[in-house]
Amino acid sequence: MTTFTQKSCFIILALIVSPSVLTTGASKFKAEKPCKRMMLYYHDKLFDGTEKDKANATSATVANASKLGESNFGMLVVFNDPITNDDEFHSPPVAKAQGFYFYDRKDTYTAWFAYTLVFNSSEHKGTLNIMGADLMTEKTRDLSVVGGTGDFFMARGIATFQTDTFQGAYYFRLKMDIKLYECY
Repeated sequence: MTTFTQKSCFIILALIVSPSVLTTGASKFKAEKPCKRMMLYYHDKLFDGTEKDKANATSATVANASKLGESNFGMLVVFNDPITNDDEFHSPPVAKAQGFYFYDRKDTYTAWFAYTLVFNSSEHKGTLNIMGADLMTEKTRDLSVVGGTGDFFMARGIATFQTDTFQGAYYFRLKMDIKLYECY
């Protein structure tokens, strides 16, 4: 016959007092209110190939689209885009978005983004890393904030995209609602 030790009694008491010990990892995290929230505008001005456009372009196609559908499937764009507090392209940037996106479906326009927001202002210093699918046909899309440095050390959260304007193939602006749920 086994006797109860103090350790066994403590474990049984802990399980009775704290039923959350038995729950899965998915139910442990409940994001009720972000620890930091920012509303920013992302401006992308794709180089149109003309000499005149060189000064204003903030992104360039590095792999052309395939001829496999009606979308830009396969097109890869590298960017160094300004991020502003308002919707004006020529407003002072509060950050730069540096990374890439590529069109990843043949039947509709969707893209996959991976970029770093680089902050270097009096308000914020450091980076935020954002990645995920941009399902452009949806009114809003959520991308993951997967880390950061400086003021955003190890931050995690969601960047909600909303298309603010789309002017043909060469300029778009996204409204980014960034909600961080892990701040250190």
